[in-house]
Amino acid sequence: MEVNGRSYRWMDRPLVAVCVDGCEFDYIHKAVAAGVAPFLGRMLAGGAAFEADCVVPTFTNPNNLSIVTGVPPSVHGICGNYFYDREAGAEVMMNDPKYLRAGTILAAFAAAGAKVAVVTAKDKLRALLGKDLAGVCFSAEKADQCTRAQNGIEGALELVGKPLPSVYSADLSEFVFAAGVRLMETQRPDLTYLSTTDYVQHKAAPGAAAANAFYAMMDPYLARLDALGATVALTADHGMNDKFGADGQPNAIYLQDLLDEWLGQGKARVILPITDPYVVHHGALGSFATVYLPPGADTKAAIARLATIKGVQLAVSNAEACARFELPADRLGDVVVVSDKHVVLGTSRARHDLSGLDAPLRSHGGISEQAVPLMFNRRTAGIPGKARMRNFDILDVALNHLQA
Repeated sequence: MEVNGRSYRWMDRPLVAVCVDGCEFDYIHKAVAAGVAPFLGRMLAGGAAFEADCVVPTFTNPNNLSIVTGVPPSVHGICGNYFYDREAGAEVMMNDPKYLRAGTILAAFAAAGAKVAVVTAKDKLRALLGKDLAGVCFSAEKADQCTRAQNGIEGALELVGKPLPSVYSADLSEFVFAAGVRLMETQRPDLTYLSTTDYVQHKAAPGAAAANAFYAMMDPYLARLDALGATVALTADHGMNDKFGADGQPNAIYLQDLLDEWLGQGKARVILPITDPYVVHHGALGSFATVYLPPGADTKAAIARLATIKGVQLAVSNAEACARFELPADRLGDVVVVSDKHVVLGTSRARHDLSGLDAPLRSHGGISEQAVPLMFNRRTAGIPGKARMRNFDILDVALNHLQA
C-alpha cells in the first residue's frame, strides 16, 4: 500500500495502534516501577521502545492526524484543535473533515479490503479520523448514539458492556480500551486505532497515585490484545508538564492583553490552538499561540518584543515556524509564540474561565512536550537509520519493520 508517499506492507496479523493522550515515558516507567503495569514492562524489556518526537504544536488533533496519515501537518493541514479560517473570517474548531488535506492510512487499507476499526475518546476526533473510512468509527463520548450508517456499528454500549462514561473522567479512556478488546474478540479487525483522552495527565504527574492507577487500568487491556495475537503499537500525541507557580495558580502570559496595550485594542488577534469544547481541565491555556497582526504592522518588531517576555521560549515568523515545525502557512498567523516548559499562553485574562480547574494546571503545546514513547510488543528489524523517529512513524514501523 502507498499512502501519502509512504509504503506500507499488508499486516501479517491484526494490528492495534494506540495513541495515549498526554503520555510520556516517565508515566510508563513509574507505573512499571510501581509494579502496576507488568505488560508495559514486558513491552519495554522484550519488545521495542524508542523515545520519539511528536508534532509541534503538541496538541491532540495535529498529532492524531499525523499518526493516521504518516505525514506532518504541512501535508495533511491539521495544525491545531482550533484556528482562524481566513476565508470564512471566523475562529472555528478544526474538526470538520473538509480541513483534512490528505487521505488516511486507515481509509486506504479499508478501501483495499481490510477490516478497520477506530475508537476515540472524544467525539471531536471521530469525523477527522473517519474521513472516507469504510469501517467502524465511533467515540466513547457518544457511544450511545452509534448507527451503522454513520459509525459502521450499532449497540456499542451493549458490545462493550459498560455505561456511557463522563467526558471528564478516566472512564472515557477505559471505554476506548474495552471497546478495542471487544472488537478484537468479536470482529477481529485487521487494523484498529484507539485514541484516549488526557483527562488524568492534565491532573496527575508521573508516579502520582491517579496516574499509576490509569496505567494499571490500561495494562490488562493491552495484555489481552497481545494474548489475542495482535501486534500492539503504542505512542502519544504529546507529553505534559506542570504550568503553575509557587502559589498554585497558572503561570500564564496573556498575549492579547499585551498586544492590545502595544498596538491598540483589538488590532491584533491571538489564536490558541489548544482550544476545544473540553476546557475544564486546561482552561484553554497551552504553550503554543499564533498571532495575526494588523495590516502594516512591523512583524520583525513584534517578534523582537514578544521574544523579550519572560517565559517565552520562541517567537518567530510564520515562515520560520512552518519550516521548523512542518506546518501549513495558510493556517497560522504572522507570528508563532511558544512558551517555556512551565509557562502557558492565554489571550486576555478575562476570557479564560479557570473555575473548573480543581488541581494546579498541567498542560502542553510547546517544544517541551514533544518527547513521547514509541513502543511495540515485537522487536524491530531493519529500521533505516535516522536521528530520531516521530510518533507518526508508528504504522511504518509496525507494518514494515517488526520481526515475525
